[in-house]
Amino acid sequence: MGKFSKLRKNRKYNYTPRYYDDKGEGSPFKMQPKLDKYRTTINAPRGLKGKFSNAMADIRSAGDRNLKLRMLIIIAILILLFLYIIDFDLSIFYSK
Repeated sequence: MGKFSKLRKNRKYNYTPRYYDDKGEGSPFKMQPKLDKYRTTINAPRGLKGKFSNAMADIRSAGDRNLKLRMLIIIAILILLFLYIIDFDLSIFYSK
């Protein structure tokens, strides 16, 4: 009876890929997005003060000028579209 009730131990499976060369970069099986090293929000300080200082540092960092210009154009188009939809009359700004 002891032979049938005895549980078998799990076998260990030690697999290393054929072309894997560990040069200190960690495991090749680790799932990490490609852009994580460029993000400032990963491992950000906790608390309101830490979040605010992190946001201010992001604002101060030099961004792409084309991105800022594109964002202003998109916002202007959306505002004009909104004013057209609500039938806003621009003649109130002109003097007679």
